[in-house]
Amino acid sequence: MVAAGQGQVALGRISVQAVTKSFRQNDGSEVRALSGVDLEVTAGEFISLIGPSGCGKSTLLRLIAGLNSADSGRLLLDGGEIREPDSERGLVFQNPLLFPWLNLYDNVAFGLKARKIYRERKGDVAEFLRLVGLEKFARSYPHQLSGGMAQRAALARALVNRPRVLLLDEPLGALDAFTRMNMQDEIIRIWRERNTTMIMVTHDVDEAIYLADRVVVMSPGPARIETDIAVELARPRARSHLDFLQLRARILRILHFGGQIREPNYQI
Repeated sequence: MVAAGQGQVALGRISVQAVTKSFRQNDGSEVRALSGVDLEVTAGEFISLIGPSGCGKSTLLRLIAGLNSADSGRLLLDGGEIREPDSERGLVFQNPLLFPWLNLYDNVAFGLKARKIYRERKGDVAEFLRLVGLEKFARSYPHQLSGGMAQRAALARALVNRPRVLLLDEPLGALDAFTRMNMQDEIIRIWRERNTTMIMVTHDVDEAIYLADRVVVMSPGPARIETDIAVELARPRARSHLDFLQLRARILRILHFGGQIREPNYQI
């Protein structure tokens, strides 16, 4: 994590305080997704959220994005209440959701144009296309891009607004294994260059460890924070290193939630 310059206050601190959230189903019954969730994320941190499918990880991300509101509790960005979506919190989904009728340049520029700041910030479009390595494809259309390229375009589109916090909802889940690992390195590079707070939902334990400063494990719904683990491994991280594998085994034991799972006897 890169520290703020002298005299600057680092921005991008997220505070989730005793948050609960329920949803009403078609039959009228109510399902509680989150129950008393507390989470503190310091500015510039990279956090991975992991837990069973349907445990409320994406719900928490949407609350931080301002797309939904909590039933109770508070969500804060740098001390200010989160009430609705805004450009300070970017969101990238598993599907890149690029506009098929716009070329890559116009997809990335879309947010600036919608906010009516494109004229003074148009140089940012080329900057962020360079950041994700797509400057040569500015005039290409989404159907001409590979899956990894489309996801990099989605990152550029979110980052061009210069958000304090980037929220990543399984953005690499649809990619093949090799492209996914390359994209993990891209995300780390961008995070280190931009010093943007990042919160990423993933089902992949290795990915969570490889990317994050902390791995936050959520319990089955209604979700709470089961445990919060600092990843004290130097970067770049070696997936085959004994410390990496031991941490992986520890998280898998937690995710088993009370069942018995033997830790492998790794031989390096």
